[in-house]
Amino acid sequence: MWRRASVMSAVSISGCIYLPQTTTTYNKECQLDERHMTLEGRRVAEIAGCSNEGCAALLVAAGVVSAATAVVSGSVVVAGNVVYWLEKKGQCMAQKVK
Repeated sequence: MWRRASVMSAVSISGCIYLPQTTTTYNKECQLDERHMTLEGRRVAEIAGCSNEGCAALLVAAGVVSAATAVVSGSVVVAGNVVYWLEKKGQCMAQKVK
């Protein structure tokens, strides 16, 4: 009964991946383009009407892929934002020296 309930709850679960997204804004004070990274989720698959063990395997695979992309892309976003912050500080200080 537990197994049936868990499979039935998975009727409309979506498979998502997470990707880093870079945005650029202009900083008038330092006269440079500032970049900032965010993490965005994208739906890549929808699981509907599952009723057997194959569905459970599909859910596990979708969960693993989703978690892996969140960890890898999240690390890229954190590292990228640190680099962009350091770049901004360096260029802004250079502008103030001029």
